[in-house]
Amino acid sequence: MTHSATNNKQIAKNTTMLYFRMLFNMLVTLYTSRIILNTLGVSDYGIYNVVGGVVIMFSFLNSAMGAATSRFLIFELGKEDFPQLKKVFNASLSSHMAIALLVLILSETVGLWFLTHELVIPEERMEAAMWVYQFSVLSAMISLTQVPYNALIIAHEKMDIYAYVSVLDTILKLLIVYFLKIGNFDKLKLYAVLFFGVSSVIALIYRFYCVRNYEESFISFKWDKKLYKELFSFSVWELYGGFALMGMGQGLNMLLNIFFGPTVNAARAVAYQVQGAVLGLGENFITAVKPQIIKYYAENNIKEMMKLVFSSSKYSFFLTFFLTLPLYLEMPFVLNIWLKTVPDYTISFCRLILINNLIWSMRSPIVTCFHAVGQLKVANLVCGSLFYLIVFVSYFCLKMGMPPESVFVVTIVVSIMVQVTELFLLKNFIAFSVKDYALQVVFRCILVMILSAIAPFLLSNIQESGLLRFIIISFTCAFAVLVSVYSVGVDQEIRAMIASKWKAVIHKIKS
Repeated sequence: MTHSATNNKQIAKNTTMLYFRMLFNMLVTLYTSRIILNTLGVSDYGIYNVVGGVVIMFSFLNSAMGAATSRFLIFELGKEDFPQLKKVFNASLSSHMAIALLVLILSETVGLWFLTHELVIPEERMEAAMWVYQFSVLSAMISLTQVPYNALIIAHEKMDIYAYVSVLDTILKLLIVYFLKIGNFDKLKLYAVLFFGVSSVIALIYRFYCVRNYEESFISFKWDKKLYKELFSFSVWELYGGFALMGMGQGLNMLLNIFFGPTVNAARAVAYQVQGAVLGLGENFITAVKPQIIKYYAENNIKEMMKLVFSSSKYSFFLTFFLTLPLYLEMPFVLNIWLKTVPDYTISFCRLILINNLIWSMRSPIVTCFHAVGQLKVANLVCGSLFYLIVFVSYFCLKMGMPPESVFVVTIVVSIMVQVTELFLLKNFIAFSVKDYALQVVFRCILVMILSAIAPFLLSNIQESGLLRFIIISFTCAFAVLVSVYSVGVDQEIRAMIASKWKAVIHKIKS
């Protein structure tokens, strides 16, 4: 119990650090996105996102090896096998260097052809788009070789360092906005160059910290056939799932560009900024929880592992819903205040993405379980195939003349299918009750969502849109979510603990 309590305190501390990091980053990102959109213009902003997306389309290779790196580093730390930990880091770094080289080759061949022959870009902006593309390739190269260092920091659960450097990253991106405003160069070209510079600085800081603090980060490449085979085997099936996720994200971006042009890409880009801001809170919580889930498995403590999976799935949903509810109701007001120019379809895109966020917020702990047990083949083969449906079904929907919102509706339906499928697949590797998960997690999340939405929804239909309504709705949403979570969202044990701490605070104030 003491060990579990210590781990819970560590999770709470790391979540707090990541939360303040996210809050600061969110506020600055919302501001900078507005300035960048207005400085570049809707068309150039859309061009930047879709062109940069071509490079991201190839860097899905990195996500597979990144997941393998994180899993094996955390697993060896859980076993306290430090010599093997060093071998894992060096094998991961050499693998990421190879992936970076492969991405460079693909980007300068297939990617370059796709940019010049398939994407819808005004002829007079093709030169600027080429600048964006080449510097996006360079940024991707740095990001690819950076993954093992970031994974090492997270494996050691040094979220404070991760948070501090992320804040610096945000500040530097704020400076990009300043130089865009005063620069006399082509704004789109300048933005691409400055973004690459920020990526380089942040990567150097992370690497310096790791080399100075973690002995296992010293480079000493040695061929270990068994280790490389394990990493490769883990990554191959993660790669399949990663490619499917790339199709869901960047594939849809390309489809929207082909059918509707760069203006709709700008609307999607804004919507995904909102997604990142909202989903970030739940993702930061999962980032803090993930090492503990894998370490519990390394210690063969399955009971505590699944207890943490259930609770983290639920709390991740609550954290995400806390921001989702007021934003969903007040999206037109928020976008009009945030952006001077709101691209067409932005409001509907944002609302649909917020709904999908809620589904995805519960998924990460389940995926982490597959990583912990090292059983990715079946999960990624089945669920990855479901994600491919998103691109194909969306294509036929758009071909039949359906509006651009249809791709997000398809994504929501498939996301639900994936969530259910993963639960039944996981049951084959870890003993737990899907029925218990449905009752303790899914049912409580739905109940909290319904109860919380009643009062804010009624108020939104009575009060006219404006600052006063936004303030009233926001406070009502916050109060309704907190009360609902306390009443029906958490277990009796947690309610008793909250009540006890609240009474202690009141007593201390009175005394």
